[in-house]
Amino acid sequence: MAASWDPEVLRESQRVAAKEARKDGIHWTFFPNADIARDTRWGRVTETMGEDPYLASRLVEAQIEGFHGRSSLKSQDSLMTCVKHFAGYGACMGGRDYDQVTLSEAELRNVYFPTFEAGLKAGAETVMTAYMDLNNVPATVNQFLLNRVLREEWNFDGFVVTDAGTIANLVTQGLAKDGEDAALRAMNAQVDMDMGSFQYVQFLAKLVGEGKIRESQIDEAVRRILKIKFELGLFEHPYADMDTEEDEAEHRKKALWSAQQSIVLLKNKNDVLPLSKDIKKIAVIGPAADARDDTEGILGMSNIPQAVTVLEGIRAKLPDAEVIYRPGAWLKRDIPNMVSEFVPDFCGKKEKERQTKEEADLAVSEAVEAAKGADTVVMVLGEAVNMSGEAGSRAALDLPGRQQELLEKIWATGKQIVLVVLGGRPLSLTWADEHADAIIEAFQPGWEGGNAVADILFGDVNPSAKLPITVPRSAGQCPKFYAENLTHQPVETQPKPYSRYWNEDGSPLYPFGYGLSYTTFEYRNLVLEKEKIRLGEAAVVRVDVCNTGSRTGAEIAQLYIHQRYGSDTRPKRLLKGFSKFELAPGETKTVEFKLTADDLRYYSCSKGDYVQDETTIDVWVGGDVNAKLHTVLSVGNEGEE
Repeated sequence: MAASWDPEVLRESQRVAAKEARKDGIHWTFFPNADIARDTRWGRVTETMGEDPYLASRLVEAQIEGFHGRSSLKSQDSLMTCVKHFAGYGACMGGRDYDQVTLSEAELRNVYFPTFEAGLKAGAETVMTAYMDLNNVPATVNQFLLNRVLREEWNFDGFVVTDAGTIANLVTQGLAKDGEDAALRAMNAQVDMDMGSFQYVQFLAKLVGEGKIRESQIDEAVRRILKIKFELGLFEHPYADMDTEEDEAEHRKKALWSAQQSIVLLKNKNDVLPLSKDIKKIAVIGPAADARDDTEGILGMSNIPQAVTVLEGIRAKLPDAEVIYRPGAWLKRDIPNMVSEFVPDFCGKKEKERQTKEEADLAVSEAVEAAKGADTVVMVLGEAVNMSGEAGSRAALDLPGRQQELLEKIWATGKQIVLVVLGGRPLSLTWADEHADAIIEAFQPGWEGGNAVADILFGDVNPSAKLPITVPRSAGQCPKFYAENLTHQPVETQPKPYSRYWNEDGSPLYPFGYGLSYTTFEYRNLVLEKEKIRLGEAAVVRVDVCNTGSRTGAEIAQLYIHQRYGSDTRPKRLLKGFSKFELAPGETKTVEFKLTADDLRYYSCSKGDYVQDETTIDVWVGGDVNAKLHTVLSVGNEGEE
C-alpha cells in the first residue's frame, strides 16, 4: 500500500481493519510498522512503508488515523495502535532478521526516528521494542532509545511493550547474567509490559523485595497500562459487540480499491498494455497465478486464504475467451519461518510439497506448449508467501526455484510476455526487464488482488502507483537506496556502463518513486516564490504538470532537495514533498509545495544537535527520484523582503 503514495489508501484500509478486528474482540494492533527498510534482503520489508522517512511518516500517520477513527478509543470500531520496532531494526546486518545494527546517532535521528515521532504525534498509544542489538546494547533495554529519546525528549507517556521474548533473550544476546538481571534492566529502561518471556512474572516481586526495584516503578508501569484500558472502555464494555453490522461487500470494495492503487507498472514496451478484451486464447503461466496464499500475503495470516487469484481475475475479465493455466514450475513452500510454525496450514497446501525432477520437467514442457498455442501469455511469478516476513530474509533476490528457467523458455517461443510479479519484497528482475514486454509489480495484493491485477492488465484501471523502495539489480548492491551521500569520484562522473562494481552497473534496476501510467505527464515551469529566504523561513515551490497522453490518469509529483554545503555532508537527494492528483488528457495543474524550516533542518553529527545551515539548496520536481526539472534556492540571514 505504500506504493500508492496515498495516505487515504492507508487510512481507509486500516479503518476497515479496525472495524473487523474490534468485532472479533481485538482491541490492540501491533501496527503500524514504522521501520525504514533499505535492504530488500530483509524479510520484514513487506511490513514497512519503504525506505524514505518523509513518505513513511505520512503513511504511518494515516494508518494510525484509520485505526483510531474519528471517535474515542471507546468506540467499538477503534483500535489501540503500536509503532514498532523501536528503532533501527531495518538496518540489520546483511539484511538478516534479528542480527546486530550499528548506526550513528545522526543516521538514527535523520532516517530511523522520524517515522516513530510522527506516529506518536498522530496518537499512537504504545511502542514496541526491537529484537536486535543496537550499537552493542539490545534495543529492549537501550537507555538512549527508551529513556533519553522516547521518555525525555518526546515526552511519551504511553506504555512500552517488548517484542516477543526479548527480555529473556537479553541472556541469549550476552548482556544479562540471568533472567533476574534481564528483568531488572528492562524495568530500569521503563519497559512496561513483558510480551511472552515471563521474566517480569518470575522476578519483579523478588526484585522489589530486595530493594533493587522501587515499588513506584511497578506502579508507574501499571498506571500506564491501566490508563489505556480505561480509555478503551474495557472495564465498562469488556466483550466484543457481536451485533455490530459489518458490510463485507463494502470491505471487499475497499480491498479492491486499495490493491488497484498499489500495483506498479514497471515496463510497457510499445504500449503492450492494456491488453484487449477481445483476446480469444490466453495462457496464464506460473506457480503464483492460482495461489491464494501467495496473493493474500504474509499479513493475511488466514488458515483458509480468501484471496482472488490472478487466474481467477483474468477468467472473470474474459468470460468468452479460452484461458489456459499451467503452473510450469513449483515454488518451494516448506521454508520454515515464524508464520509457518504458528499456523501449519498457512500456505494452503493441498498437494505434496516437492516435485521430482521428472515432474518438474514435464510441468515446464506443458507450460511451453500452452504458450505456443496462445495469442498472449501472462506469466505470474515471484515468491511464496513464507519467503518473506519475520525470519524470512533471503541471500538472493532472484526468482526462486525454476521460475527463471521457465521465463526464459517461454520467451524463446517468441510470444508476447506480460509478467506479473508477486511477493513480499522487490526482486531483481534484470533479465526480465531486458526481455519481457511488460512487467507489473503487484507485491502481495490481498483479498481482491487477482481482480485488481486484471483491472490493470485490461485497462479498467490506469496504474498510478510508484515504488516506495529502490529495486536493486542484484543482492550484491544491497543495501541500495536513493538517499546516498556524494562521494569521492562520484558515480555519475565515472565511466559507464559500470561504476563501483566491475561486473555490474551501479545504478538501481528501478529507482525510488518510479512507476508508469497508460498516459504520459510533462513537468514545466518550476518556479520559487522567492529565490532567497532567511533561516527559519518557508519556501514555496510551484510546478505545472500536464497530461500529454490520451487517457485520464493520476500522477504523483515528487519534490527533492540537495544541500550543497553546510555543517555535514547531506544526501544527494531527499524527498520533501509529494502530491497525487488526476488529470484528463490535455489538462494542466499547477502543483504547490511548501518547504518549511523543518524540511531544511537535520541532525548534525559535527554539531551534536539539529541545525539549519546557511547554504544553497538544489530543488527538483518530477515523477521519480531522477527528476530533471531543477531550480536553486538560497538560504541565509539575508533574504528578500
